[in-house]
Amino acid sequence: MSSVKDRAERQDQVLDELGREIVDGTVSAGYRYTIDGMQDRFSLTRSSARDVMHELEVLGLVTPRRSVGVVVNPQDQWNVGATKVIRWRLSGRRSTQQFGELAMLRAGVEPLAAAGAALHAPLHVRQRLMELGEFMVTDRAAALPRELLEADAEFHMLLLRYSGNSFFASFGSLVRETARERGRQGIAPFKPSAPLAQAHLDVAHAIMDGECLTAELHAGRIAEDLRDVAGVGPALDAEPGPAPSVGVHAV
Repeated sequence: MSSVKDRAERQDQVLDELGREIVDGTVSAGYRYTIDGMQDRFSLTRSSARDVMHELEVLGLVTPRRSVGVVVNPQDQWNVGATKVIRWRLSGRRSTQQFGELAMLRAGVEPLAAAGAALHAPLHVRQRLMELGEFMVTDRAAALPRELLEADAEFHMLLLRYSGNSFFASFGSLVRETARERGRQGIAPFKPSAPLAQAHLDVAHAIMDGECLTAELHAGRIAEDLRDVAGVGPALDAEPGPAPSVGVHAV
């Protein structure tokens, strides 16, 4: 049993290393891997090397070609919505671009998700959104940045998960993943401005009351801040101080 586990762990390590070097651009589109080369480089069995290449193929990062090998695909063929690809991009040299792209996507999606949550979220979720919004408003000065970051990530994850839209719901887990990666990298610790914190509480109130249009309106105020993170708009009355490298919101 341990040998099976060891083999699986080794394959995961190799998958991570290759995935990161592809999304970081260490190897360019058109670069060719071979099974023999994989075996020599990582001391893998032939079947393990094939399994790793298959996983990269499923993620759209490579394409096997007969008599050629396994060829790295251009970025427009990657499955950029896959959790592994997102995690590799967030932790790599192009993390700023990935944070910005996710922020732009969220800016377009979350106002609609908030409106949906006002219709579909169960009572315990509405209550939890209220708790999180109140925490961000009342405790923003005293709370640790990590605590605020986690509260913000949970808030937006709940919006997406209970929006009544399965596509939005599937995106919810990525919010927490990006928040965790921000924490690991120490990028722009989250400290919401007073207007931004209040906007979260206003969204929660509207969802509690079942007011779809009001929830969408207030979530649109938060989206203004997300557009700032994405580099396409001003922040929502951001706190004065040195400009962070990515933004002030939990992308």
